[in-house]
Amino acid sequence: SLDSLNRDMTLPEFKFIWYMEYSHRMWGRTVGLAYLLPAAYFWHRGCLSPPLKGRVLALCALVCFQGLLGWYMVKSGLEEKPDSYDIPRVSQYRLAAHLGSALLLYSASLWTGLSLLLPPHKLPETKQLLRLRQYAHGTTALIFLTALSGAFVAGLDAGLVYNSFPKMGERWIPDDLLAFSPVLRNIFENPTTVQFDHRILGIASVTAVTALYLFSRKIPLPRRTRMAVTSLLAVACMQ
Repeated sequence: SLDSLNRDMTLPEFKFIWYMEYSHRMWGRTVGLAYLLPAAYFWHRGCLSPPLKGRVLALCALVCFQGLLGWYMVKSGLEEKPDSYDIPRVSQYRLAAHLGSALLLYSASLWTGLSLLLPPHKLPETKQLLRLRQYAHGTTALIFLTALSGAFVAGLDAGLVYNSFPKMGERWIPDDLLAFSPVLRNIFENPTTVQFDHRILGIASVTAVTALYLFSRKIPLPRRTRMAVTSLLAVACMQ
């Protein structure tokens, strides 16, 4: 049971976990109010255009869905499993869904805010610019996938399996990479495979961002766009 697995936990240790969870919930509710109350106010005052109304409704719905998904995730960590002696942990699938939803919410909010604050650039639709845009979208998808794989690492404590880099232990490819059956299950439930995939995706993301930066240097771009690409490379290297 949960109490037998954590019988050595002290009261200060429990309080730390409790306050972390409580602060996260209160912050989430504050974010929800920061969306819903101004949205209702500006909607009532007639400040929103019809297209913006649809976007605001979608953002508010995503905020509510994010809270519901968080509850659904935490619930999985409180369910006792009679046949399991592992430490209690939330489902890695629900954790990834919660993180993915948060990333979508943040990205949509930022995109909406910037589209209102900054006028769009009128650039000629050259072949190089279209290629840059497509490559940027592909890089975004790869970074999103890498972040989701990080949720599986966290959910399975997969980061504790190997702590050496670039090799995993003494090998480039671990022996237990495909230990689970069927094979597809390894991608989501085998801690070794999950960490291996996250490493590969991380390296691929940094490579893609670097290539995007180098390709952007060959195209005449506005200062704001060039700053964005340079900042992306700096953040990727820092990460």
